[in-house]
Amino acid sequence: MSHTVDSAVSAVRTYIEQHRAAFLDDLAEWLRIPSVSAQPDHAPDVRRSADWLAAKLTETGFPTVEVWQTPGAPAVYAQWPSGDPQAPTVLVYGHHDVQPAARHARGAADDKGQVFFHTLGVRAHLAATGRSAPAVNLKLLIEGEEESGSPNFRALVEERAERLAADAVVVSDTGMWSEDTPTVCTGMRGIAECEIRLFGPDQDIHSGSFGGAVPNPATEVARLVAALHDEHARVAVPGFYDGVVELTDRERELFAELPFDEDRWLRTARSHAAYGEAGHTTLERVWARPTAEVNGIGGGYQGAGSKTIIPSSAFVKLSFRLVAGQDPEHVQKAVRVWAAERLPAGIRHEITFSPATRPCLTPLDHPALRSVVRAMGRAFERPVRFTREGGSGPAADLQEVLGAPVLFLGISVPSDGWHAPNEKVELDLLFKGVETSAHLWGDLADTWRRAP
Repeated sequence: MSHTVDSAVSAVRTYIEQHRAAFLDDLAEWLRIPSVSAQPDHAPDVRRSADWLAAKLTETGFPTVEVWQTPGAPAVYAQWPSGDPQAPTVLVYGHHDVQPAARHARGAADDKGQVFFHTLGVRAHLAATGRSAPAVNLKLLIEGEEESGSPNFRALVEERAERLAADAVVVSDTGMWSEDTPTVCTGMRGIAECEIRLFGPDQDIHSGSFGGAVPNPATEVARLVAALHDEHARVAVPGFYDGVVELTDRERELFAELPFDEDRWLRTARSHAAYGEAGHTTLERVWARPTAEVNGIGGGYQGAGSKTIIPSSAFVKLSFRLVAGQDPEHVQKAVRVWAAERLPAGIRHEITFSPATRPCLTPLDHPALRSVVRAMGRAFERPVRFTREGGSGPAADLQEVLGAPVLFLGISVPSDGWHAPNEKVELDLLFKGVETSAHLWGDLADTWRRAP
């Protein structure tokens, strides 16, 4: 490190250490609020959590702090202008609602801890630089329904798009590879889910009297499932791969650099063999390739013993994970056409799609991503590697509505046990998150100037 950078790192760490105890006391107080959005009885607690955070953001120094009501749980918005017309505007996203827990506080890692580290981070940034306002125009949007599927989030973002306008979005609801391998996530997959219901006879009928002479919905749903993939485990729906952004050689190299232990991964997955699309590694399959999975299938008699019928109906629930370049509406249309063309006469069908989530991907050479990597590198003092996330989330809504790249800044590790009874956060990593946040705003302002 240069002398200037080294001095800045030292100043940030000194400030953090001076305020460490108070920060942890505040976080513990927030964690005690059972803001469980999925349980109506906790609606007052979710509101109390939002009010608590709003008060702390005001105490931190944000001049504008508001609690935004939705048809469900409230979100918290805060804004702190830099005073510099060329400074970029950055929106930090997270959530303050938590999963149910009988005996333990939730949110240490998912996601109150990772939201709250930004409050100490921005104060350390100010103290180390002598500024009275952040080097960037800083905004926060902390929603209250993420653990319930964010049912009102898209509408909120669309309604408040002008207030939320930003040059980049920082999502602090994610994690790292491990305690000793700091990583930055560069993308999340999208998702399209559907249920296909098949209808044959108007009621269950005798398989001896009618079997082999009329179509069987249970048989046909099995045929659909069997036709979903080809012999190379590729999705066989025509048009499914249209637009897919393929991995570059460099991205594949970066994935391969990670210390991935497939046997350990299989134990975590409670599975006995890796399997998937031919020509791709396990990490490539779960992070950067689109997939189709059968989530549930049923039809006909399910009880003990036998009941020799042709069932009147059957169903299958499917989910499609999507990657950059795929359009959920196009995929939905392709699935509808595929299913209709495979069903024989005498089988009616209905397909119901849930609201889709788009994929998001940040190019490796994006200047804002490089700032995240440098800021994390200063905090951890070791190389920062790259991952992606196989799951899906509301980050894509922010990217699509606001037209801003999404950056992921998280310090949680797999052992933190999100949604488990013993959810935790490693304190050393939590304060590395504080450090990263403190370094990020100045780096962005120095290297990513807006046109005058």
